[in-house]
Amino acid sequence: MNDSADNSAQNPALSSKMDFKTKLAYGAGDLGPAITANISIFFLLVFFTNVAGIPAGLAGSVLLIGKIWDAVNDPFVGLLTDKTKSRRWGRRLPWMFYGAIPFGIFFFLQWIVPQFSSDRSTNIGFLFWYYVVIGLISQVFYTVVNLPYTAMTPELTQDYDERTSLNSFRFTFSIGGSILSLILAQIVFSQIPDRQQQYFVLAVICTVISVVSLYWCVFGVRDRILAFEAKRIQLEEPPSLPFFEQLKIVFTNRPFLFVIGIYLFSWLAVQITASIIPYFVINCMKLKEADVPTVMIAVQGTALIMLFVWSNLSKKIGKKLVYFMGMSLWIIAAAGLFFLQSDQLVLMYVMAVMAGVGVSTAYLVPWSMIPDVIELDELQTGQRREGIFYGFMVLLQKFGLAFGLFLVGNALQSAGFKEAVAGQSTLPIQPESALTAIRFAVGPIPTVCLICGLVLTYFYPITREMHSEILLKLRERQTNKS
Repeated sequence: MNDSADNSAQNPALSSKMDFKTKLAYGAGDLGPAITANISIFFLLVFFTNVAGIPAGLAGSVLLIGKIWDAVNDPFVGLLTDKTKSRRWGRRLPWMFYGAIPFGIFFFLQWIVPQFSSDRSTNIGFLFWYYVVIGLISQVFYTVVNLPYTAMTPELTQDYDERTSLNSFRFTFSIGGSILSLILAQIVFSQIPDRQQQYFVLAVICTVISVVSLYWCVFGVRDRILAFEAKRIQLEEPPSLPFFEQLKIVFTNRPFLFVIGIYLFSWLAVQITASIIPYFVINCMKLKEADVPTVMIAVQGTALIMLFVWSNLSKKIGKKLVYFMGMSLWIIAAAGLFFLQSDQLVLMYVMAVMAGVGVSTAYLVPWSMIPDVIELDELQTGQRREGIFYGFMVLLQKFGLAFGLFLVGNALQSAGFKEAVAGQSTLPIQPESALTAIRFAVGPIPTVCLICGLVLTYFYPITREMHSEILLKLRERQTNKS
């Protein structure tokens, strides 16, 4: 047997299939970021208005500032991970290894309510700046652990369908983490009467789980990542281009523009829906705060189950059709929620399940498209730049989150939403104008975003056949180099 064949047999980066244990470890890497992100998406705005007593518009501004800063630093972290060199850990894993514990600490610090002054208006001002500063630092460490993680997908496998399978593992943990965090929230909320203590305990539990899961991923995928790195280093790459030249190439990659558009609109719909559901359940459906996680579990539980269905179905009918089917059901559910009345509880859960079917495709399809785009870029430029492509994907995710939460917060305040007074056990009764704003945020606004995503998906240019041709040309280039 020749050396090349022997290396292929021993090097897992050169094999066509991944083992179950590595897929499981990779999926676990999204558990920590998913738990913290989903708790923040579902509860942070509510925490600011109903626990810390910050006005809705000001609370939305806190989240906007943090997320814009977070989005801005993403491409730079992505570029740095592309340039990182470590024989022990490779390019991505050092960031996750050293960033996991600070990531957990600063996430936790967002969920305490320090008392700076006895004067309520003065204290609100101090709280605003406290949450801004902690939010800025927290988002830096979120980027440090999450962006290198997302950039590993094309390094673990080059198989078109296996990437969809790998993303199924990832989003199983992602949505599973969301469900776990909601179950924990339901348990904590039902057992602890004090609203401030509820979030304190929930933050402690989620922090521990998040840090442990990140280390599981680091040690579980290390061998395969290092094998890929060894193969990559053997191939002579052209000199690295300047940062702004790389940006130019990224944004002249036509399929990438479609992917980021699809992802941006899909994720914006997810963020707006997730952030408004607690207000919808409490104020429009007249349920208790402890019922909020139950509704969210219906959405996320359905999304988790449907990940496996969509993953297998996409192999037969393609990613585009899967996306169309899922989003169509979500649009119907959004319309139904807009007209839903407080006595229609069974129908509410039916709509939640239908929305969950669509949410799963919002998770799965855009992320399974991006590795194909990266390989097209490699074919055109001769370089693998996962970090910068994933950096802009995560950037847009955070812009979507920031804009969504800012939009919701300011819309509520403009509609006359009344924030709680910190320390009080009862919530204020909301005016009709605020209830109407909540209904618009749960129905028509996400629907517009989803329709835009559907249009872009229809025109997305990379098919399975085109991707196979890209891989064939890349293999021919590597064979010629060796």
